[in-house]
Amino acid sequence: MSDRTGIAVRFLTSMAQALATMSLYAEGHPARARAAVASFDILRELQQADPRPSFSFLGSEVVYGQQAIRGLTDWEWALKLANVGVQRLEFGDMVERDAYVGFLEDVLARVSAFTAIAAANAPANVPRANGPTAIRFGAVGVRGSSDVRVPDAAVHVAEQPSLLDLNAEVDAIRWVHDEVNDREEIPLLEAESIVRSLSVAMHGDSQMLLPLLQLKEFDQYTTTHALNVSVLSMGLAEFMGLSPREVRAYGVAGMLHDLGKVRVPKDILTKPGKLTPEEWSLMRSHTVEGARLILQSDQKLDVAALVAFEHHIMINGGGYPDRHFRCDCHKASTLVHVCDVYDALRTKRPYRDAWEPAATLAYIERGVGTEFDADVATAFIAMMGKWEPRLAYASLSPAAA
Repeated sequence: MSDRTGIAVRFLTSMAQALATMSLYAEGHPARARAAVASFDILRELQQADPRPSFSFLGSEVVYGQQAIRGLTDWEWALKLANVGVQRLEFGDMVERDAYVGFLEDVLARVSAFTAIAAANAPANVPRANGPTAIRFGAVGVRGSSDVRVPDAAVHVAEQPSLLDLNAEVDAIRWVHDEVNDREEIPLLEAESIVRSLSVAMHGDSQMLLPLLQLKEFDQYTTTHALNVSVLSMGLAEFMGLSPREVRAYGVAGMLHDLGKVRVPKDILTKPGKLTPEEWSLMRSHTVEGARLILQSDQKLDVAALVAFEHHIMINGGGYPDRHFRCDCHKASTLVHVCDVYDALRTKRPYRDAWEPAATLAYIERGVGTEFDADVATAFIAMMGKWEPRLAYASLSPAAA
């Protein structure tokens, strides 16, 4: 463990101790101030080595920057922080003490409110406050946000699908795209956490559920499409009997399949009319660009890179990148391809209305053996026939638009 990582562990431990101490004493008690200041001093020590430290709390994992801290696996405060909307925590340059104490007070209020919700087994509102700009926290990938996403124990998604909330996942996907565009790095742990969150939503009750987003504005298309293709890909992989590891890998591949579009000008992506040959060439380049970005960022994402490159290639060799012969693409690519086409056709576009489910499935059936792999397409049609009643459509809130 590096010296900097060691300081980061001491800081997180001190932060947990400060929150625990502050919960025991009334406001104004000197013990609260001592605990907060002691933690702040360690934060300042950390910022001498790392001016802008960031942390993610993903299930049982604690991530410092891009490194999982093994010494804090199953750290109880990781779950507590994630439960109150602090999955991602970022500090600006040399945070001031008053700002840090205010942050601790805010988190403590959230933890207390969440504990009350759990004890009462009833819905309630956790306090919301805009945290100091020097300290940003929220759901994974949400920068500059302090919105809380608390599970509502009284809502069963199967009974009230209109209440399904996927805004945090959409915000996180948008953040992943921004990270790739700005830094050419894919935050893999955060991407995997989005897939885990979607998997939880899919298995929210005793029966399988496919939580999909309905598009309101076409500017939202990139993120909502990524989420929907990820969900459909995981659902189909599970329906076809693939292993849990493969299901998650295909979910990540589905989420990242159009990543190369971060390199395509927005006016081309949102153009309502027919693309010129030059514009179409730029649009088609997203497959190669996506594969390049993924492989440059993380070699472990080889399946996702293949899917990004191959997801527009047809079984008969048509599609793009250009092939003039029958191509045996990776199984994940054929699976994501049919999910990609289904969601694209089911979405209202600037130049056409959304297709009805029956027409979309009929199109896929006609393409069996030419555009689509026969086994995959047949399984997809069977899945949608079985799970059509289990589709739960949600719309983005205005804040996430």
